[in-house]
Formats: sequence, C-alpha cells, structure tokens
Amino acid sequence: MKETDTLHTLTYTEEDIQVLEGLIAVRKRPGMYIGSTGSRGLHHLLWEIVDNAKDEALAGVNDSIIVTLYKDGSVSVEDHGRGIPTGMHKTGRPVPEVIFTTLHAGGKFGGGGYKKSGGLHGVGSSVVVALSKWLEVEIHREGKIHKQKFAYIVDEKGIEHVGKPVTDLEITGNTKRTGTTVRFLPDEAVFGNARFDYETIRDRFRETAFLLKKLRMVLIDERGPEKKREEFYFEDGLKSYVSYLNEGKNTLHPIVYFEGEKDNVYVELAFQYNDGYTETLVSYVNSIVTTDGGTHVTGFRNGTTRIFNEFARKKGYLKEKDPNLTGNDLREGFLGVLSLQMADVQFESQTKDKLGNEEARAIVEQIVSEKLGFFLEENPETGKLLIDKALRSAEIREELRKQREALRGDKKGKSAKKRKSISEKFTPPQYKDSKRNELFLVEGDSAGGSAKQARNSEFQALFSLRGKPLNTEKAKLSEVLANEEFRTILEVLETDIGEEFSIENCAFDKVIIMSDADVDGSHIQTLLLTFFFRYMRPMIAAGHLYIAQPPLYQVKKQSKGKQTESIYCWSDYELEQALKKTGRGAEVQRYKGLGEMNADQLWETTMDPETRKLIRVELEDLAHCEKLVTVLMGDKVPPRREWIESHVTFEMGEDE
Repeated sequence: MKETDTLHTLTYTEEDIQVLEGLIAVRKRPGMYIGSTGSRGLHHLLWEIVDNAKDEALAGVNDSIIVTLYKDGSVSVEDHGRGIPTGMHKTGRPVPEVIFTTLHAGGKFGGGGYKKSGGLHGVGSSVVVALSKWLEVEIHREGKIHKQKFAYIVDEKGIEHVGKPVTDLEITGNTKRTGTTVRFLPDEAVFGNARFDYETIRDRFRETAFLLKKLRMVLIDERGPEKKREEFYFEDGLKSYVSYLNEGKNTLHPIVYFEGEKDNVYVELAFQYNDGYTETLVSYVNSIVTTDGGTHVTGFRNGTTRIFNEFARKKGYLKEKDPNLTGNDLREGFLGVLSLQMADVQFESQTKDKLGNEEARAIVEQIVSEKLGFFLEENPETGKLLIDKALRSAEIREELRKQREALRGDKKGKSAKKRKSISEKFTPPQYKDSKRNELFLVEGDSAGGSAKQARNSEFQALFSLRGKPLNTEKAKLSEVLANEEFRTILEVLETDIGEEFSIENCAFDKVIIMSDADVDGSHIQTLLLTFFFRYMRPMIAAGHLYIAQPPLYQVKKQSKGKQTESIYCWSDYELEQALKKTGRGAEVQRYKGLGEMNADQLWETTMDPETRKLIRVELEDLAHCEKLVTVLMGDKVPPRREWIESHVTFEMGEDE
C-alpha cells in the first residue's frame, strides 16, 4: 500500500488514543526505560538491582553483594543491607509490592532512607519486574524471612497482567541476618537472546570493588559444567583502579590520590600520568559510571587547568608574555578516576550517562583546586615534570597546527599537492551533505575498485587503504599526523583530532570500516578502531562510526525454470538454514575477501542502506576499553599473551 493510500484509508479518532497505565507502558516501550532490548538493555536490568544493593553500601549498611547466574537463565542479587521494609504502605499494600509494581516508588525521594543513591528516577525495580517472566524477592529483616513473587501473565481472555503478584508477602522462616535477595528471569519475548554475559558482569564487579573500598563483590556462575566463582575486594580503592588501568603503560610518577567533602558531596580523585598522548578520565557518581561526563567533569577540568597554570607561572616555567597552557596540553598522558558520592543526584536520562547537578561543578572545582595546589607545592619535582611535559606538548601541537594549515592551503584552496594525494586514494561523493554522506574506509585496491563501481556516488565516498594502518597506540602524535593514511582521513573528514575534534564540523554522517572477513581484515579493523578510540572518541560516542558486515557465504541453486536462486548468509547458522531451504544441489561460495564480489553483489549485501548490515561501534565501558586497547595494542607482550591465552581457543583445522 502506498503512503498516499494509507492517508485515505486509515481512520484516526478519539477511540484510537490509548493510555498505557502502570507497568504495561514499560512492556510496550522498553527502550524508553532501559535504552535498548539488546545485550545492553538486558544487563541494565541487572544493574538496576545491583545499584539498589550498592546504595545500601553507600549508606554504610552493606558489606557484600553476591550475584549468581543460574542454568535456567535467571539471576539473583543478594545483599547484606537492612532489607526492604516489610510493613504496610499507606496505599494499603505491603511495601515490597509497592516498590516492585509501581513506577516512581522507592526510598530515594527525600524520605530519609538514603542520603546517597544511584539516582532518583524510581523506576528500577519495577522496570525489572515488567520485563521479566517472573521475579521473586526474599527479605531478611527483624528476625524474619519474607518472600513474595511477581510474574507476567496472559489470562484466558488474552489480557496481559504485567508484574502481577502471584503470592502474598509471606513469612517463611526465621533469620539472624539482614538483607535482600532478588531473583528474576528476563523475558526472551522482550530481549531475544536473554543470556547474561559473565565477562561483562565480572568487569562491572571489579569496577565497583575499586570504587567502594569496603564492599566485597562476588560473582557465581552455575551455568557451565563446572561452577565458577570470583571475588573482588580492594583496600586501596581508586589507587588500585588507576594502577590496574595503567598496567602495561610507561608511567611517569607515583599515583596521586586525594579526597574532600563539601556540602555533603564527597569527592575522590586518583591519577597518574603516562608517556602516552591522550587523556583518559573515568568518572562516577555514587559508583555509577557517567559515560558522557557532566558537571563534575567540567569542574575537574576547570580546576586542574587553572591550578597547573598558576603553579607554572609561580615557579617561572611560564613567563608573563607566555599564553596559558591549554587543557589539551596539560592532560596529555593523564589517566585518572573521579568519583563522587552525593545526595539528590540528577542524571540527564534514565540510563544515567551524564550528571546534571550544577552544584557539583563548583564543589569539584574547589576541592580539586585546593588539593592539587597543595600537592604541587609539596611535590615540586613532580609538578615540574608535568609542566615540562605540557610545555613540550604545546610546542609540538603548535608545530603540527602549522603543518596542517600548510597542508590545507590558503582560503582560495591553493594546495594542488594535497588535492593530488587525496585524489589517488579518495573518491568523493557528488554532493556535500554532512547529514547524509558516508565515508567507507576500504581494505585494499581490489575491494576499492569493486566498491567504487558499487557505491551510490551521490552520497557515498571511498578511501582505499594500502596495507595495514599505523598502530597509533605505539606511535607519537607527530607520527600519527605525519602518516599519509591518517593525515588523509583527517583531511577528508575536514576535522581535527583529540579535544579539538568537532562532530559538527565533520563532513560525513557515517564513517564505515569495510574490510575482508579474515584475520588480516580483523587486524585492520582493530588498528582503525584504536585510532578512532584514541583520537576521535566523540565520533564513537555520537554513534557515527560503523563496521560493515559483508556476507560470509552465498548459496546458489538453479531452479526448474533455469532461474538461479541466491541466498546470502552472514553466519554459519544462516548457512545451515539456507541449505535446508534450497535442498540438495546447492552451490556454496565462501567469501574470503570483498574483491571476490562483483559490484552488484557488494552493493546489495554491504553498501545499500536498505539491505546492508552494519555494526555501530559503541563505547559502553570506557575503563574496559582503555584496558583492552592497552593490552592488545600496546608495547608490553606479557599482558597481551595472558589475555590471548585466557580468551582465545586454538583449534586444528583443514589447510585452505
């Protein structure tokens, strides 16, 4: 049916307006509450319950969190806190029932239950109930064990009951301890693959143990043939965290740590410079990572930039006529963790990626300024070392700026040498449209030739890579900018790198890495991802970086009418299904390289926005990414060998 036909045939009256009440609204629009129904959203359910247990630790009444993964797909979260109150709420229902079945119900809205917590949206536990097949809670409080179970039920009339209490709150025994255990089974109808990832949870637990020094995190996995158990506990907190993240890097001084509190906002900062060329700051509020930063990060940057400049002028490293050092110069090679604990937290979304409390900016700036200023006065040698590093960075940055300006040419576009170097490897789109245009970074000349014929020249551009790109994790900034491949990418994108990168100035809406489906292709992907992670991280955060997914197989079978049926497969499972469909006599082609496809096939499978499959690169866990890039792409061999031995299974196969 055409769109114009739809407008004439569909009615729209007051009877079409639906009001989704209670948890049914969560069930119908889960993405509004947990961000997605993929792996990230699935694990967000677990984090919501874990965050409640962490809030008990922040209140000083919980010393352990134990998560267990069960064979039936369910997961439990046990804490040793005070236990959810079990009395009757003023609504006439038991308190646990109110908490688990009512949106915006909880103990974090000023009632005195929590001074510091993971947020004030009040939808966490009820959202978990809404998106699970069932949830049961066991409460140890005041010498008694209380239990209640909730479930998603469709009755005989087809009416959905979301989070329906299937048992009353019952006393099932006596106890000498306190705490709450929540066990739930995510609904596969919502999430598809509802399997929790052990490593994702383990990384989050390690991170939490770093942030909350007196909290023991235990992870148990009962799903495999053998039970797994890991425990995380760190006496030194953030100092241990920085040491962990800087492992494998060449550090310049001992770890610096300080803390302070003002107006009931507790601030911790630990940092250590390395000889790298990028800044890594991982920030948290009440032990929840703020991926997009926020006011506390702004306060940190303002405070450090001002104090370092004041120190440099006081000691004579900067003369009166010298300009101030910029944040880029001062934080080159910086690796740190900033953690806040505060009441009345205001995040900018339910997924809690960015802090919005304006008072946090001033408090963090004041505490960081005072503590950092005192540290520099007490440790002038370290201060001089860091200022010298910043001065060298400023000199190099200015020289590189001049080089880039020379490459760009004057305002009239007089730079024939640059244009010629780009034209050899870069095929531009016909029209300039930064909100539509796409740049494909293509492996090899043969694939580039096919892609050039396949593309839609109106909005798709190509840059053909020659060989493997430079490993930017091991290279100096000057080497990166002197490298022809990366210099050309910068010129094509019409933007800069580091903090000077601007997504608004980028000439392309999508940058798509397109490489062969083999070991070399994966290596090229990794090298390019390392470059974007280190020097164009905002592009990843904004969701503009993608990886193309060319098919692995083509299944062809000639039918009775002499027409050839063709099915493309992106996995072994899809291949198996295709062979079942086509039956005997089908021909299978394994694509090892993009160059094996003709232009029509490449367009249809990999470049056509209507039919292609793309993986959007996302930055879910900055600390984990920082650690992984250092291990896999850095200079130190032992950590890389240890990671490979722990994560890669080597199997014998046929020679091809």
